[in-house]
Amino acid sequence: MRLLLDTCTFLWIASGSTQLSRRAAQLFSDPANEVFLSAVSAWEIAVKYSLGRLRLPGPPAEYIPSLRERHGIVALPVKEEEALYLPRIPSLHRDPFDRMLVCQAVVNGMALLTPDPLIVQYPVRAIW
Repeated sequence: MRLLLDTCTFLWIASGSTQLSRRAAQLFSDPANEVFLSAVSAWEIAVKYSLGRLRLPGPPAEYIPSLRERHGIVALPVKEEEALYLPRIPSLHRDPFDRMLVCQAVVNGMALLTPDPLIVQYPVRAIW
């Protein structure tokens, strides 16, 4: 299965948080699954870090690639097709980062690993 991590899911994996569900942890750990972190999540982390709303043990430019590599997570760039998919999904969620993650998951046939209850209202496979 191809899994796209929600930003909070990536941060919880990185910190070893107990907020990660058992199912999410199992899917993430299964070597048969391919796990991705979107550039959208890297952007969200960088924005929140620069605004002082997110503490990290190091700058995002070092922290994110290091964690991705350590956990075998593949970087997912944003493609034009994904960005242009945005008008096709309903405006249920006010968070632009989450809306783009939904677009990427749909366009790329991925399941979105997220605890966000709003995301399950979209036409995307959301797992938690």
